[in-house]
Amino acid sequence: MAIPESVKKRVERLRKEINYHNYLYYVLDQPEISDEDYDALMRELKGLEERYPELVTPDSPTQRVGAPPSERFEELPHRVPMLSLDDAFSEGEVLEFDQRIKRLLGLNTDIEYTVEPKLDGLAVELTYENGVFVRGSTRGDGYVGEDITKNLRTIRQIPLRLLERDIPVPEVLDVRGEVFMNKDAFEALNKEREEEGLAPFANPRNAAAGSIRQLDPSITARRPLDCFFYGVGVVEGAEFKTQWEILCTFKEWGLKVNPLSKKVRGIRNTVRYFRDLAKRRSELPYEIDGMVIKVNDLGLQGALGQRARSPRWAIAYKFEAAQAVTRIREIELSVGRTGVITPIAVMDPVSIGGVTVSRATLHNEDEVRRKDIRVGDWVIIRRAGDVIPEVVRPLTQRRTGQELAFTMPENCPVCHTRLIKEKDEAVWRCPNPGCFPRLVKKISHFASKGAMDIEGLGGKTAEQLVQAALVHDISAIYSIKVPDLVSLEGFGEKSAQNLVDAIERSKNAPFPRLIYALGIKHVGEVTARLLAQHFKGIEGLMNATQEELEAIYGIGPEVAKGIVSWFKDEDNLKTIEGLKRAGVNMGVAEETKAQEEDLPLKGKVFVFTGSLPGITRGKAKEMVLERGGEVASTVGKRVDYCVVGERPGSKFEKAKRLGVRILSKEEFIRLLGGQAR
Repeated sequence: MAIPESVKKRVERLRKEINYHNYLYYVLDQPEISDEDYDALMRELKGLEERYPELVTPDSPTQRVGAPPSERFEELPHRVPMLSLDDAFSEGEVLEFDQRIKRLLGLNTDIEYTVEPKLDGLAVELTYENGVFVRGSTRGDGYVGEDITKNLRTIRQIPLRLLERDIPVPEVLDVRGEVFMNKDAFEALNKEREEEGLAPFANPRNAAAGSIRQLDPSITARRPLDCFFYGVGVVEGAEFKTQWEILCTFKEWGLKVNPLSKKVRGIRNTVRYFRDLAKRRSELPYEIDGMVIKVNDLGLQGALGQRARSPRWAIAYKFEAAQAVTRIREIELSVGRTGVITPIAVMDPVSIGGVTVSRATLHNEDEVRRKDIRVGDWVIIRRAGDVIPEVVRPLTQRRTGQELAFTMPENCPVCHTRLIKEKDEAVWRCPNPGCFPRLVKKISHFASKGAMDIEGLGGKTAEQLVQAALVHDISAIYSIKVPDLVSLEGFGEKSAQNLVDAIERSKNAPFPRLIYALGIKHVGEVTARLLAQHFKGIEGLMNATQEELEAIYGIGPEVAKGIVSWFKDEDNLKTIEGLKRAGVNMGVAEETKAQEEDLPLKGKVFVFTGSLPGITRGKAKEMVLERGGEVASTVGKRVDYCVVGERPGSKFEKAKRLGVRILSKEEFIRLLGGQAR
């Protein structure tokens, strides 16, 4: 049956009206029509879509709820990494941040900043294509997130289609934001959960994160979530010169921006606004734990660049943590994965910021002595960054003389091996690689999601394997058989087979994950990626010198020293040999590496500005990557070529200033070998 043209036009008109009223109600909080009138519009649209299901589109306002539950979340890579921010906890650190920026840029005038409240929620990225929301993900590890598209569709504050106004929407827009839950909504949700006999959420952030990561989108839809947007990743078809322009444009497109965001000149005015925000913190309807400070000029941001995990042009200025007073009952010793012995204060339970705290790390022996912390002391504790429990200082005036000073023992509290302390470190270590808690934590780390991702091999199972003498080294994991596991408590034939299968699958984990899984000192997930990109295989990494490692962008002397030292250890070399024998992926073969060395654009960095007729921006980037090149989002000293299309933006001018080679579309095609495949 043909759909009448009048029906098509009415459906289109209804969607535009409903989207506009959603924007007024959920983003601006300025509704123009009554709830009854809004409901009437929605009922009419639903009725037409039910009668003519061919008209239903993913961006229709009726499609926010109703997607079937997922079995699991798929991975979704970020095209531009979602970096974390360095933290500042004092005015001095913020002033130092400003001075460092001026020094790097060679400026002696006041810097213009944008300042935005730092929400205590969950970071997300949404992709819009030609104005339509197509996918969204969590931040994840900054490089790869979880696909939560269906859940994000249920949040009313997130437009399924960007508003078309004076500013045209771009072809592609990756927009970053923070999903959160208001305080009142959080209290109501917890009350509801308690009435249902469910455990309450500890804080609004946990509630938001738990809600957005529901496998069933209908559950997310029932949760009172909100979202503010603050940044971009990939943008095709639009150019921005400042962070403030991004925020203002977001509002034009119907993306909700925190109204307390502000543009200020000079670090002194920035600090004043921070103090004002701190005073208003308790009055806000949502939780914030500080303020994000960003260099406003995107050109200056590009010049400043980034470290491995954080941009140099932004910092999170955190509020002073909430504090409480409690008493230390004992100081326990914890043995870490690398053998570090950490003193832990065991305290009378106390509530800080709605979270009950009974344990806090004391870091190391020197820190205990510096603060003069004793067993039996009454102490002030706080949650550093509103997260990590920390002992601030003892209340010496409340001492009775019965308190006991802490002394680090000479031997490991578990395996009794004599402890060692290197001259350049503040920590004591147990050098025994077979020490029970150390080995258990090494296995748990090796099997963790960011490492080899062996489902079912957590801390409890790791303890059982070590206790049963089934695993004496992480490479021994790959020798475990089903009969070995069936003999352990909690395992049957099926669960044992599932774990053995998961272990077998992990042999094919990507090479960067293996590097991270090895537990090399100072090597986290980001550094592991850098090492994998540079060396490709384990042999090159094993034989690398400290000088060669330090030459890699993002790796400093301390990290390089730790890597070299790790691969000199005989026990670690035995582990590598064991993993090789087990068939674990050790990186690409040497012949593949040689082939990659021959790629024509190896080591060359490109940046694009303006549109290239006949080639999409995504295709152009793919062509560069296929030939071994890299694609940057901003112009900097590392960029070799700036490809300029029609209507280029500020990147073109900056590239000329920096002396970057400029390529037209035709020159770009010739450089790639004459074909736009």
